[in-house]
Amino acid sequence: MNTDVALYWVQEALATAAMLGAPLLAAGLMVGLVVSLFQAVTSIQEMTLSYIPKIVIVGAVLLTLSPWLIETLTDFTTRAFQFIPSVAK
Repeated sequence: MNTDVALYWVQEALATAAMLGAPLLAAGLMVGLVVSLFQAVTSIQEMTLSYIPKIVIVGAVLLTLSPWLIETLTDFTTRAFQFIPSVAK
């Protein structure tokens, strides 16, 4: 295995990780932004107010997208395992 192949697999792993994490991070970011705006408008500075909505929304997104997340991760893992025999040649 040369460096080009290793860099390809590192790039694929990072792209897959970013693709799997992006929806959860985006949902948490959007909820955090809405809660921050709500806190600024109403002058409520309760620290725990931002955690509960984030946990609920990220959990809901995780449950909703879990089939796609598992399929994407399984596809990447299958491709990586299928590549292993060609390394030994």
